[in-house]
Amino acid sequence: MSNSANVNQTLLLSRSEIEELLSVGEAVEAVEDAFRLTAEGKTAMPPKLYLDLPDYHGDFRAMPAYISGSAGIKWVSVYPNNQKRNLPTVLATILLCDPNTGCPLAVMDGTYITKIRTGAAGAVAAKYLAKKDSSVIGMVGAGAQARTQLMATAKVLPKIEEVKVYDKFREAGLKYAEEMGAELGINVHYVATIQEVTEADILVTTTPSTAPIVSSQLVRPGTHINAIGADAEGKQELESTLLKKAKVIVDDITQASHSGEVNVPLKQGAIKVEDIYGTLGEVVANIKQGRENDQEITIFDSTGLAVQDIICAKLVYEKAIKKGKARTFKLNL
Repeated sequence: MSNSANVNQTLLLSRSEIEELLSVGEAVEAVEDAFRLTAEGKTAMPPKLYLDLPDYHGDFRAMPAYISGSAGIKWVSVYPNNQKRNLPTVLATILLCDPNTGCPLAVMDGTYITKIRTGAAGAVAAKYLAKKDSSVIGMVGAGAQARTQLMATAKVLPKIEEVKVYDKFREAGLKYAEEMGAELGINVHYVATIQEVTEADILVTTTPSTAPIVSSQLVRPGTHINAIGADAEGKQELESTLLKKAKVIVDDITQASHSGEVNVPLKQGAIKVEDIYGTLGEVVANIKQGRENDQEITIFDSTGLAVQDIICAKLVYEKAIKKGKARTFKLNL
């Protein structure tokens, strides 16, 4: 990795600085590259490691990767009770290193990168798997990730005219509709039932549910689903029978099998690993075909990949160097 800064200096980047340096559009392009490079065998990414702390009602995840001349690791925690403390549920820190020397190039906030790259992954999936004339999106869940999912998808599908949002907390859904409608300039409105929200071309689920929310009978032929919420063992948003009749595409088969939307159906025997069509990277790299007709149901199971974090962190680092935006310190001296 090219480094124009002093090798003895490590950059320190806060969330606010990263927000200025990394746009949604840039994240979508970077994540699309990450999917393609991974499918082409040009990355290295060991499995995500979990550190469960049930006594503290949370967990940590270590996510190392190498991509595009950059090596790094994200240390991310998930603490659902943080909302009561006025803190994000997901908190992350990224350490970016020079693979030539091992020198730490940057320590940066990973919370914003996690949020924006997850939204970008959903956008890439919609770009390759949704019907080209898709105009209606249904959002299940109105939290922080629902916002970046919609922001990113709107970048790749300019024909979106209507967004329906359902959340079990009505006030959250109404607030989301008002704020996202104003930000994107499109018709975003709250609906009161799951049935109403599934009447869409693209369905995005972003909840922490451990029981199916979306039943098979509600999903219309031709729907594309971005299943985002299931990111740990036991989580599930879609009815298992829905996966059986759909084309299921994952970000990483090993990771999805133990912590993605497919993890529960696999354990139940409702589907087999052989039923998983392939990875999104294979579709992006044109190794496998994506959507084949306007009637098939496609599902993207997103668990979040370390290569996505590191490629975005590299972009942030390079822009920070170019613009002189970061503080430096001597970490190893």
